[in-house]
Amino acid sequence: MKYRRFGKLDWEVSALGFGAMRLPLSGGTPADVDEPEAIRMIRYAIDNGVNYVDTAYPYHAGQSERIVGRALKGGYREKIKLATKLPARMVQTASDFDRILDEQQERLQTNINFYLLHGLNRNNWPKVRDLGVLGWAQKAIADGRFDRLGFSFHDNNEVFTEIVDSYDNWVLSQVQYNFMDVDYQAGRKGLRYAASKGIAVVIMEPLRGGGLTQKPPEQVARIWDSAAHKRSLAEWGLLWVWNQPEVSIALSGMTTMDQVVENVEIAGRSGIDVLTRDELALYQKIADAYRGVKPIPCTNCGYCMPCPHGVNIPLIFQLYNDAVIWNNFRVGRNRYNIYLKEEERADRCVKDEECLEKCPQEINIPEWLEKIHTELSSEG
Repeated sequence: MKYRRFGKLDWEVSALGFGAMRLPLSGGTPADVDEPEAIRMIRYAIDNGVNYVDTAYPYHAGQSERIVGRALKGGYREKIKLATKLPARMVQTASDFDRILDEQQERLQTNINFYLLHGLNRNNWPKVRDLGVLGWAQKAIADGRFDRLGFSFHDNNEVFTEIVDSYDNWVLSQVQYNFMDVDYQAGRKGLRYAASKGIAVVIMEPLRGGGLTQKPPEQVARIWDSAAHKRSLAEWGLLWVWNQPEVSIALSGMTTMDQVVENVEIAGRSGIDVLTRDELALYQKIADAYRGVKPIPCTNCGYCMPCPHGVNIPLIFQLYNDAVIWNNFRVGRNRYNIYLKEEERADRCVKDEECLEKCPQEINIPEWLEKIHTELSSEG
């Protein structure tokens, strides 16, 4: 295992972290975790050098924290740092901070090293901030209920910067980042900004929820086949993340023991600047080829915005294109119904065609919006 600096802390973290969001299942619901296999996988990772385990309140309908707590018995707890998260979207009053943390401590049956405000965005960040979450956290740290505060994030770079600058004692920021998402959400700009502040950068979705390891479209496969150095798709994806000095750790939500074994082995070959210039250029070709698969030729130029009816046209098109590119409409529906406010969704379009005159790509925006809402809305 390779180890890396963890922000301003005097501690080195394993390049690979175990994300307990996609544990193996024994039944048909997320709560039906195959506990013996999950524990075996977590302990294998720790036995092979992983020293960071990440879970959260809602993962596996609350079962993830319980199983992680049991996996860490028998001497494993002392070998790792443990992170879990406060679900910001579920907070309604300030009393929820204590209620949720109390429940998490009961589930985990151990102390918490890193406590993250989970999934911060422009909507829930002001809510928890104004309810006094930062002052509450400082008191909870002083009382020994957890050691350090961080946050995970899903919004644009402007919101990310605002959150980073709002508190001097963030120890980590968890962001989505991979070679397809260089400019998505916090993006590379946010990654570098957080690192410049001494905040450890924890990467989620380094393989885009496993999408980057699935059989690629033919035009993408041809480019991978042209590489002089042959690697698995998982290795290509992970090495790109670890190639960058601002990254402290990449989390992988592993579902099988084979994935754990492979990712541990890849982490042992990781490092900063291990990729050649030609290989880095290959990633750009791959990203361009994937984007060429998208059905809507939107360039996110923003000429159609603001929509007089409040529709967030570029984001809707991005979510739909991603669902098609990665052949994952389940995730597309989830993001459409969570990331967009009701007043931003495609069904608010009144088909006045004003946007048609502004679009340089000549996209039939109203027609696409109707189709997308049918396919991605919770009612569709």
